[in-house]
Amino acid sequence: MSKKDLHPKDYRFVVFSDEAAGYSFLTKSTAKSEETIKWEDGNEYPLVKVQISSASHPFFTGEEKIIDTEGRVDRFKARAAKAAKLRANIGNKVKKAEKEAAKKAEKEAGK
Repeated sequence: MSKKDLHPKDYRFVVFSDEAAGYSFLTKSTAKSEETIKWEDGNEYPLVKVQISSASHPFFTGEEKIIDTEGRVDRFKARAAKAAKLRANIGNKVKKAEKEAAKKAEKEAGK
């Protein structure tokens, strides 16, 4: 293969569409597509549908950090509340066991 055959021959304008975000853009690509779309300039271009783009990706929208941070804080608070409840339950069981042991000791001492 020579250097002149290095680049693809079918490099052309293509419209990429992120339908979930309602965002489309025109760029050059070699992506294959059977569908076409009439673009804003009046020309018809091949259409490639994508599931995610910069309009919907959490990294570019900034939602990732907000959601992730809130999720981490909520999970931490839930774990802390669960641990406090568990400590309280254990403490109550220990107090109850101590009272029962004291009653049992009094009964045995009274015999």
